[in-house]
Amino acid sequence: MTDYKNLSSPDFCARQLKVLADTTRLSVLKILMEGPKHVGELNSVLKLEQSLLSHHLKILRDAGFVEAKRDGKAVLYHFVSTNRQDNTGKAIDLGCCLLSFE
Repeated sequence: MTDYKNLSSPDFCARQLKVLADTTRLSVLKILMEGPKHVGELNSVLKLEQSLLSHHLKILRDAGFVEAKRDGKAVLYHFVSTNRQDNTGKAIDLGCCLLSFE
């Protein structure tokens, strides 16, 4: 679980930036900021092996950027916007910096 009380601590920020230091994970976040998606929808855009996509989604889940919800037989992923998404909906506030997808 992410501790949002320490958003501006250097350790927290470094861990968050490490998670985001990957083009695939940045692409996943950008897509999910537009709205929830099933794994199949993400995969049709990203064109990855399902196991590799699952690996990246787990890292994003563990860092508190996304959450998963069972939707019948499928899994629906969504961006966790609490304390993170700015007013434009195109940037993530990491506490130490703002990551913009413009």
